[in-house]
Amino acid sequence: MLRLFRNNSPFTVLVLFLFAIVVKIEALLHPVAPTPVAGHFLYNYMLRAIDVVFRHSSFAYTLLGITVLFLQSLYIKDIASRHKLFPRNTYIPAFVFLLLTSLYQPFNFFNETMVLNTLLLGAVDVMFSFTQTTQPRKLIYNAGFLLCTAALFQFSLLAFFLLLTVGMVMFRPFNLGEWSVALMGYITPLYFLVCILFLVDRFYLLQQWPHVGVSLSSNVVSPFYLIVTIAGIIILLGTGVYAMQENVALSNIYVRRDWTAISFYLIISLLVAIITDVAIKSTWLIAMPGLSIIISHGLLLEKNKRFSNFIFYFSLLLLLFCLWAGK
Repeated sequence: MLRLFRNNSPFTVLVLFLFAIVVKIEALLHPVAPTPVAGHFLYNYMLRAIDVVFRHSSFAYTLLGITVLFLQSLYIKDIASRHKLFPRNTYIPAFVFLLLTSLYQPFNFFNETMVLNTLLLGAVDVMFSFTQTTQPRKLIYNAGFLLCTAALFQFSLLAFFLLLTVGMVMFRPFNLGEWSVALMGYITPLYFLVCILFLVDRFYLLQQWPHVGVSLSSNVVSPFYLIVTIAGIIILLGTGVYAMQENVALSNIYVRRDWTAISFYLIISLLVAIITDVAIKSTWLIAMPGLSIIISHGLLLEKNKRFSNFIFYFSLLLLLFCLWAGK
């Protein structure tokens, strides 16, 4: 069965889509509509705009959320393929992302973190192209713009400015002009937001933006479910890191730098998830792209098929447990 997702053919996309429907069918059968989040005025305005079409339909919002997750899984696969993160083109990163986002039911319902992940993945994709362009300043500006836009939705994402700094240090030689462009790109969304709020006499909304907390989820079904799920993810991550050391050692210096950036991306994501208000139930979804890319190494270890098969079936068992215990 693992071979189905290792292939790089259009047929695999259909298999992946069917897998997504099966593992997320519980969410479709019991849909939940998103609710406004206090202090997150940009997200709340987005919900108002979408609600003009959806009319607060729980099923429509849940279907939208699952569609976004599926498209994000394909985007993660596309990033891995175009930047040659793995020895071969494969849909394993997309499979792992869909699997991880099915471990906790609220991840499947449309939420703010889905929007943030789209912006962050776009920024990472742009940063990986810093060394492959004749117009680096344009890409540097775009990366800063995307990261700041994500931070405007959720204040704790200001921490991802560190990722932009890492990208500038690792992928570009020091150039004061390029650093100025990065800072300008990062400030631009905030500048436009301040101007718009001032013009529409909503400047007071900006005071609600700075908001952090501690997000150690209190919404889980039971401590046993939480312990098993965290332990399972740690095991998968450990196997991914182990396999990554072997795979990355055979890569060129540019790919090794990409993997260093992904490691920073995961670390910052975990930090952001911790310091986000617990009211954001889906906040840990922000760590899933980084986790899925690293864990994929364990399923792609060619020299030890037993190892990769064990990781594959272990991940399926973890998924079945979470689907059963998370009801």
